[in-house]
Amino acid sequence: MQTILHALSYGNIEVEASRRLADIKKLDAMRIFVKKLDTKVYNGAYEVPVRLYFPSEEAMSGEPVDGEKYPVLLFFHGGGWVTESVENYDRVCSRMAQSTGHIVMSVEYRLAPEYHFPVPLEDCYAAAKALYTGRLILPADPDRITIIGDSAGGNLAAAVCLLARERGEFMPRKQILIYPALNNCYTEESPYRSVQENGEGYLLTAVKMEDYLKLYESSPDDRQNPYFAPILEKDLSHMPDTLILTAEFDPLRDEGEAYGKRLEEAGNYVEVHRIPEALHGYFALGIRFLHVQESFEIMNKFLEKEADKTWKQDIQNGEN
Repeated sequence: MQTILHALSYGNIEVEASRRLADIKKLDAMRIFVKKLDTKVYNGAYEVPVRLYFPSEEAMSGEPVDGEKYPVLLFFHGGGWVTESVENYDRVCSRMAQSTGHIVMSVEYRLAPEYHFPVPLEDCYAAAKALYTGRLILPADPDRITIIGDSAGGNLAAAVCLLARERGEFMPRKQILIYPALNNCYTEESPYRSVQENGEGYLLTAVKMEDYLKLYESSPDDRQNPYFAPILEKDLSHMPDTLILTAEFDPLRDEGEAYGKRLEEAGNYVEVHRIPEALHGYFALGIRFLHVQESFEIMNKFLEKEADKTWKQDIQNGEN
Protein backbone atom coordinates (compact mmCIF):
# COMPACT_ATOMS: atom_id res chain seq x y z
CA MET A 1 0.00 0.00 0.00
CA GLN A 2 2.86 2.38 0.80
CA THR A 3 4.35 1.67 -2.62
CA ILE A 4 1.06 2.53 -4.33
CA LEU A 5 0.66 5.71 -2.26
CA HIS A 6 4.18 6.84 -3.10
CA ALA A 7 3.51 6.22 -6.79
CA LEU A 8 0.42 8.44 -6.62
CA SER A 9 2.06 11.12 -4.47
CA TYR A 10 4.77 12.65 -6.60
CA GLY A 11 5.28 15.60 -8.89
CA ASN A 12 3.88 19.09 -9.10
CA ILE A 13 0.44 20.22 -10.20
CA GLU A 14 -0.11 20.30 -13.96
CA VAL A 15 -3.47 21.99 -14.25
CA GLU A 16 -4.98 20.41 -17.37
CA ALA A 17 -3.75 16.90 -16.57
CA SER A 18 -5.09 17.18 -13.02
CA ARG A 19 -8.46 18.39 -14.30
CA ARG A 20 -8.74 15.54 -16.79
CA LEU A 21 -7.95 13.04 -14.05
CA ALA A 22 -10.58 14.59 -11.77
CA ASP A 23 -13.17 14.55 -14.57
CA ILE A 24 -13.07 10.75 -14.73
CA LYS A 25 -15.61 10.91 -11.89
CA LYS A 26 -18.17 12.18 -14.40
CA LEU A 27 -18.39 8.64 -15.78
CA ASP A 28 -20.17 7.50 -12.60
CA ALA A 29 -23.19 5.43 -13.75
CA MET A 30 -25.07 6.13 -10.51
CA ARG A 31 -25.44 9.83 -11.40
CA ILE A 32 -28.64 9.12 -13.34
CA PHE A 33 -30.41 8.24 -10.08
CA VAL A 34 -29.58 11.50 -8.32
CA LYS A 35 -32.51 13.79 -7.35
CA LYS A 36 -31.23 17.22 -8.35
CA LEU A 37 -32.06 20.57 -9.89
CA ASP A 38 -29.76 23.10 -11.57
CA THR A 39 -30.22 26.81 -11.03
CA LYS A 40 -28.05 29.91 -10.60
CA VAL A 41 -27.25 32.87 -8.40
CA TYR A 42 -25.51 36.13 -9.30
CA ASN A 43 -22.17 37.54 -8.26
CA GLY A 44 -22.62 40.95 -9.80
CA ALA A 45 -23.27 40.30 -13.49
CA TYR A 46 -21.76 36.81 -13.40
CA GLU A 47 -24.08 33.80 -13.19
CA VAL A 48 -22.81 31.31 -10.62
CA PRO A 49 -24.26 27.84 -11.37
CA VAL A 50 -25.55 25.93 -8.36
CA ARG A 51 -27.01 22.45 -8.10
CA LEU A 52 -29.61 21.38 -5.56
CA TYR A 53 -29.72 17.81 -4.26
CA PHE A 54 -32.81 16.57 -2.49
CA PRO A 55 -33.13 13.91 0.21
CA SER A 56 -36.57 12.80 -1.06
CA GLU A 57 -39.22 13.31 -3.72
CA GLU A 58 -41.22 15.39 -1.22
CA ALA A 59 -38.33 17.81 -0.77
CA MET A 60 -37.89 18.10 -4.54
CA SER A 61 -41.56 19.01 -4.96
CA GLY A 62 -40.94 22.23 -3.07
CA GLU A 63 -43.67 21.56 -0.51
CA PRO A 64 -42.82 21.57 3.21
CA VAL A 65 -43.61 18.26 4.96
CA ASP A 66 -46.05 18.63 7.87
CA GLY A 67 -45.56 22.39 7.67
CA GLU A 68 -41.82 22.18 8.32
CA LYS A 69 -39.21 23.45 5.89
CA TYR A 70 -36.03 21.54 5.13
CA PRO A 71 -32.58 22.22 6.54
CA VAL A 72 -29.88 23.02 3.95
CA LEU A 73 -26.18 22.26 3.58
CA LEU A 74 -24.44 24.90 1.46
CA PHE A 75 -21.50 22.96 0.02
CA PHE A 76 -18.21 24.14 -1.50
CA HIS A 77 -16.21 21.36 -3.17
CA GLY A 78 -12.48 20.74 -2.80
CA GLY A 79 -9.80 20.47 -5.47
CA GLY A 80 -7.17 23.02 -4.45
CA TRP A 81 -9.23 25.90 -5.93
CA VAL A 82 -8.01 24.52 -9.30
CA THR A 83 -9.74 21.22 -10.11
CA GLU A 84 -13.04 19.41 -9.43
CA SER A 85 -16.57 20.62 -10.07
CA VAL A 86 -20.19 20.21 -9.10
CA GLU A 87 -20.39 17.41 -11.67
CA ASN A 88 -17.52 15.51 -10.10
CA TYR A 89 -19.13 15.76 -6.65
CA ASP A 90 -22.54 14.52 -7.80
CA ARG A 91 -22.47 11.27 -5.84
CA VAL A 92 -20.89 12.92 -2.79
CA CYS A 93 -23.61 15.57 -2.59
CA SER A 94 -26.43 13.13 -3.33
CA ARG A 95 -25.20 10.83 -0.58
CA MET A 96 -24.89 13.83 1.74
CA ALA A 97 -28.52 14.80 1.12
CA GLN A 98 -29.76 11.27 1.75
CA SER A 99 -27.54 10.65 4.79
CA THR A 100 -28.36 13.91 6.57
CA GLY A 101 -31.95 14.56 5.44
CA HIS A 102 -30.83 18.00 4.22
CA ILE A 103 -31.16 19.72 0.87
CA VAL A 104 -27.60 20.18 -0.41
CA MET A 105 -26.74 23.23 -2.48
CA SER A 106 -23.43 22.76 -4.33
CA VAL A 107 -21.73 25.84 -5.79
CA GLU A 108 -19.84 25.91 -9.11
CA TYR A 109 -17.45 28.69 -8.14
CA ARG A 110 -14.87 29.80 -10.69
CA LEU A 111 -11.47 28.10 -10.55
CA ALA A 112 -7.86 29.22 -10.49
CA PRO A 113 -5.62 29.94 -12.26
CA GLU A 114 -8.09 31.52 -14.69
CA TYR A 115 -9.70 33.28 -11.72
CA HIS A 116 -7.49 34.14 -8.78
CA PHE A 117 -8.36 35.04 -5.20
CA PRO A 118 -10.78 36.53 -4.26
CA VAL A 119 -13.01 35.60 -7.24
CA PRO A 120 -13.80 32.00 -6.11
CA LEU A 121 -14.49 33.29 -2.58
CA GLU A 122 -16.82 36.02 -3.83
CA ASP A 123 -18.74 33.47 -5.93
CA CYS A 124 -19.25 31.36 -2.81
CA TYR A 125 -20.23 34.39 -0.75
CA ALA A 126 -22.79 35.41 -3.39
CA ALA A 127 -24.34 31.92 -3.25
CA ALA A 128 -24.49 32.07 0.54
CA LYS A 129 -26.05 35.53 0.50
CA ALA A 130 -28.70 34.44 -2.01
CA LEU A 131 -29.59 31.44 0.13
CA TYR A 132 -29.61 33.22 3.50
CA THR A 133 -31.56 36.25 2.24
CA GLY A 134 -34.27 34.19 0.55
CA ARG A 135 -33.42 34.90 -3.08
CA LEU A 136 -33.78 31.21 -3.93
CA ILE A 137 -37.19 29.59 -3.85
CA LEU A 138 -36.55 26.57 -1.65
CA PRO A 139 -38.54 24.72 1.01
CA ALA A 140 -35.62 25.69 3.27
CA ASP A 141 -35.50 26.66 6.93
CA PRO A 142 -33.32 29.79 7.14
CA ASP A 143 -32.43 28.97 10.76
CA ARG A 144 -31.05 25.57 9.72
CA ILE A 145 -28.61 26.44 6.97
CA THR A 146 -25.10 25.07 7.49
CA ILE A 147 -22.05 26.05 5.45
CA ILE A 148 -19.83 23.07 4.64
CA GLY A 149 -16.77 22.37 2.50
CA ASP A 150 -13.93 19.91 2.12
CA SER A 151 -10.24 20.78 1.65
CA ALA A 152 -10.09 23.99 -0.44
CA GLY A 153 -13.88 24.06 -0.03
CA GLY A 154 -13.31 24.06 3.73
CA ASN A 155 -11.09 27.08 3.25
CA LEU A 156 -13.87 28.81 1.32
CA ALA A 157 -16.48 27.85 3.92
CA ALA A 158 -14.38 29.31 6.74
CA ALA A 159 -13.63 32.45 4.72
CA VAL A 160 -17.31 32.97 3.82
CA CYS A 161 -18.20 32.87 7.52
CA LEU A 162 -15.47 35.42 8.32
CA LEU A 163 -16.66 37.63 5.47
CA ALA A 164 -20.29 37.32 6.55
CA ARG A 165 -19.38 38.45 10.07
CA GLU A 166 -17.58 41.51 8.68
CA ARG A 167 -20.21 42.55 6.13
CA GLY A 168 -23.22 41.89 8.35
CA GLU A 169 -25.59 40.91 5.52
CA PHE A 170 -26.28 37.47 7.04
CA MET A 171 -24.65 35.23 9.62
CA PRO A 172 -24.42 31.42 9.46
CA ARG A 173 -25.32 29.50 12.58
CA LYS A 174 -23.17 26.48 11.79
CA GLN A 175 -20.19 25.50 9.67
CA ILE A 176 -18.62 22.11 8.94
CA LEU A 177 -15.01 22.07 7.78
CA ILE A 178 -13.76 18.74 6.40
CA TYR A 179 -9.93 18.52 6.41
CA PRO A 180 -9.83 22.25 5.58
CA ALA A 181 -6.86 24.08 4.02
CA LEU A 182 -6.48 27.08 6.32
CA ASN A 183 -2.84 28.09 6.31
CA ASN A 184 -0.53 29.92 3.88
CA CYS A 185 2.67 27.84 3.98
CA TYR A 186 3.50 24.17 3.30
CA THR A 187 7.28 24.32 3.17
CA GLU A 188 9.72 23.32 5.90
CA GLU A 189 8.87 26.63 7.55
CA SER A 190 5.34 25.44 8.40
CA PRO A 191 4.78 25.35 12.17
CA TYR A 192 2.55 22.27 11.87
CA ARG A 193 4.04 18.84 12.48
CA SER A 194 1.57 17.12 10.15
CA VAL A 195 3.05 18.99 7.17
CA GLN A 196 6.42 17.44 7.90
CA GLU A 197 5.09 13.99 8.89
CA ASN A 198 2.44 13.60 6.17
CA GLY A 199 3.73 15.94 3.48
CA GLU A 200 5.02 13.07 1.33
CA GLY A 201 3.56 9.73 0.38
CA TYR A 202 -0.08 10.25 1.40
CA LEU A 203 -1.68 11.45 -1.88
CA LEU A 204 -1.88 15.14 -1.02
CA THR A 205 1.68 16.41 -0.63
CA ALA A 206 3.20 19.59 0.77
CA VAL A 207 4.67 20.33 -2.68
CA LYS A 208 1.22 20.13 -4.28
CA MET A 209 -0.27 22.38 -1.59
CA GLU A 210 2.36 25.02 -2.36
CA ASP A 211 1.48 24.71 -6.06
CA TYR A 212 -2.21 25.16 -5.29
CA LEU A 213 -1.54 28.30 -3.25
CA LYS A 214 0.58 29.79 -6.05
CA LEU A 215 -2.19 29.10 -8.58
CA TYR A 216 -4.88 30.56 -6.29
CA GLU A 217 -3.12 33.75 -5.20
CA SER A 218 -3.30 36.90 -7.32
CA SER A 219 -0.04 38.08 -5.70
CA PRO A 220 2.20 36.84 -2.87
CA ASP A 221 0.60 39.48 -0.61
CA ASP A 222 -2.63 37.45 -0.63
CA ARG A 223 -1.00 34.91 1.66
CA GLN A 224 -1.24 37.39 4.54
CA ASN A 225 -4.97 37.90 4.02
CA PRO A 226 -7.21 36.02 6.51
CA TYR A 227 -9.78 35.46 3.75
CA PHE A 228 -7.05 33.61 1.84
CA ALA A 229 -5.74 31.78 4.93
CA PRO A 230 -8.44 31.92 7.65
CA ILE A 231 -6.11 30.71 10.40
CA LEU A 232 -4.41 34.13 10.21
CA GLU A 233 -7.55 35.87 11.50
CA LYS A 234 -6.71 37.38 14.90
CA ASP A 235 -10.29 37.85 16.09
CA LEU A 236 -12.31 34.62 15.91
CA SER A 237 -15.09 35.70 18.26
CA HIS A 238 -18.76 35.56 17.28
CA MET A 239 -18.29 32.75 14.76
CA PRO A 240 -20.77 29.95 13.93
CA ASP A 241 -20.97 26.72 15.86
CA THR A 242 -18.26 24.66 14.20
CA LEU A 243 -17.51 21.03 13.42
CA ILE A 244 -14.03 20.22 12.08
CA LEU A 245 -13.14 16.77 10.74
CA THR A 246 -9.46 15.99 10.16
CA ALA A 247 -7.70 12.93 8.75
CA GLU A 248 -4.83 11.23 10.58
CA PHE A 249 -2.48 10.95 7.57
CA ASP A 250 -3.09 14.41 6.11
CA PRO A 251 -0.64 17.32 5.91
CA LEU A 252 -3.60 19.62 6.70
CA ARG A 253 -4.48 17.79 9.93
CA ASP A 254 -2.81 20.03 12.49
CA GLU A 255 -3.89 23.37 11.06
CA GLY A 256 -7.53 22.23 11.11
CA GLU A 257 -7.24 21.17 14.73
CA ALA A 258 -5.39 24.37 15.64
CA TYR A 259 -8.15 26.45 14.04
CA GLY A 260 -10.72 24.58 16.11
CA LYS A 261 -8.77 25.27 19.29
CA ARG A 262 -8.55 28.98 18.49
CA LEU A 263 -12.27 29.16 17.73
CA GLU A 264 -13.01 27.53 21.08
CA GLU A 265 -10.64 29.87 22.93
CA ALA A 266 -12.53 32.78 21.34
CA GLY A 267 -15.75 31.58 22.98
CA ASN A 268 -17.38 29.61 20.17
CA TYR A 269 -18.93 26.14 20.31
CA VAL A 270 -16.52 23.79 18.53
CA GLU A 271 -16.18 20.06 17.92
CA VAL A 272 -12.99 18.63 16.42
CA HIS A 273 -12.81 14.97 15.41
CA ARG A 274 -9.75 13.28 13.94
CA ILE A 275 -10.67 10.29 11.76
CA PRO A 276 -8.11 7.55 12.53
CA GLU A 277 -6.12 6.04 9.64
CA ALA A 278 -7.82 8.32 7.10
CA LEU A 279 -6.12 10.09 4.19
CA HIS A 280 -6.91 13.49 2.76
CA GLY A 281 -9.86 13.19 0.38
CA TYR A 282 -11.49 10.20 2.10
CA PHE A 283 -14.88 11.94 2.20
CA ALA A 284 -15.30 11.38 -1.54
CA LEU A 285 -15.12 7.60 -1.10
CA GLY A 286 -18.23 5.41 -1.12
CA ILE A 287 -20.66 5.29 1.79
CA ARG A 288 -19.50 1.75 2.60
CA PHE A 289 -16.11 3.04 3.75
CA LEU A 290 -15.95 3.15 7.54
CA HIS A 291 -14.30 6.59 7.53
CA VAL A 292 -17.25 8.02 5.59
CA GLN A 293 -19.83 6.29 7.80
CA GLU A 294 -18.10 7.60 10.91
CA SER A 295 -18.04 11.11 9.47
CA PHE A 296 -21.77 11.12 8.73
CA GLU A 297 -22.53 9.85 12.24
CA ILE A 298 -20.53 12.75 13.68
CA MET A 299 -22.07 15.25 11.26
CA ASN A 300 -25.63 14.19 12.01
CA LYS A 301 -25.12 14.51 15.77
CA PHE A 302 -23.67 17.98 15.25
CA LEU A 303 -26.49 19.04 12.92
CA GLU A 304 -29.09 17.89 15.43
CA LYS A 305 -27.66 20.08 18.20
CA GLU A 306 -29.49 23.30 18.87
CA ALA A 307 -27.32 26.23 17.89
CA ASP A 308 -26.26 28.62 20.62
CA LYS A 309 -28.26 31.79 19.94
CA THR A 310 -26.87 33.93 22.80
CA TRP A 311 -24.19 35.87 20.94
CA LYS A 312 -26.38 36.20 17.86
CA GLN A 313 -29.00 37.92 20.02
CA ASP A 314 -26.27 40.20 21.37
CA ILE A 315 -25.38 41.22 17.82
CA GLN A 316 -29.03 42.04 17.12
CA ASN A 317 -29.12 44.17 20.27
CA GLY A 318 -25.94 46.00 19.32
CA GLU A 319 -24.03 44.66 22.31
CA ASN A 320 -21.21 42.88 20.48
